[in-house]
Amino acid sequence: MWSIGGFVIVSITALACASPDYNSAYFVFCNFVNTTGWPDGIAWLLGLLQGGLGVTAFDAVAHMIEEVPNASVEGPKVMVYCVGIGTFTGSIFLIVLLFVAGDMEKVASSAAGPLLQILIDTTRNKVGAICLLMLPLVCLIFALLSVMTTSSRMMFAFARHVDGGLPASRFFARVHPTLKLPLNALILTVIVVIIFGCLFLGSTSVSNAIISAAVVALDLSYAMPILVNCLQGRKALPERPWKLPNAVGWAADMISLSYIALTTVLFVFPPSSTVTGSNMNYCIAAFAIILIISVFQWIVDGRKNYTGPRLEMTLDGLENISTEPEQFNTHENEHEK
Repeated sequence: MWSIGGFVIVSITALACASPDYNSAYFVFCNFVNTTGWPDGIAWLLGLLQGGLGVTAFDAVAHMIEEVPNASVEGPKVMVYCVGIGTFTGSIFLIVLLFVAGDMEKVASSAAGPLLQILIDTTRNKVGAICLLMLPLVCLIFALLSVMTTSSRMMFAFARHVDGGLPASRFFARVHPTLKLPLNALILTVIVVIIFGCLFLGSTSVSNAIISAAVVALDLSYAMPILVNCLQGRKALPERPWKLPNAVGWAADMISLSYIALTTVLFVFPPSSTVTGSNMNYCIAAFAIILIISVFQWIVDGRKNYTGPRLEMTLDGLENISTEPEQFNTHENEHEK
């Protein structure tokens, strides 16, 4: 609600303050400003990175699914609806900003950042612009809390269900007896987030590398199960009480795989064709660091202690799960009791 409310307040305020000095519809929908040195098509595709980050993390609800009531129905709905709402409101917000942006060269070169500069130029009041900027900044704080919560649950689940999946798995699999949450995993997540935050403050190149690596890594993790499911005719999963129509599912899968194949390559490109040490995209370096850490952890600990996940249900059991939504709900209600 805060996100949608902030979107409405900032959009209406910007439009009201800028009236009648709007950019033309031709400028908003037809004009193309390219200062990267790349061809226009490549520049447009590279610009998908920030938008890709904004609608990534579809899997967040899956890592907290044990805490979602009626999870087999509400979980997939949340995944689909959040992306739809975010895409719709984000597109309208960008259109509003383009109408009120004014001089794009001034906006692009501003030390204050594009969004704050647009709000300052629109409201002609720095205090008012900063107050408006607080609305999306608070959204980022909410997103940060969600990321930390989801990441801690992932770490907890990996430590709990996979023997030796993490160094000190037993420690990170502990649930605090009073707070009823994986406190050790949450504390480690907070420490990692603080480290990344300090890196963001230190260098734009580092922040771009982290963003690129995050988007590419998440997208590749999504592509693997999508590809496996498609190769099996979308029959790899058992029947469930809520799913997309088959034609829509196929279309979504094909578009997703094509998008991931394209952006996995493009998102490691530098933002400018004139490459320097300060604007280089160090996404590959970030991947190399992750690979080195993973190999080192496997040699030192994983190959000795890792035994794989403990399966609590056989594949035959999964195939025999009832397809009736009412029976799904009955099982979940019994589990809650």
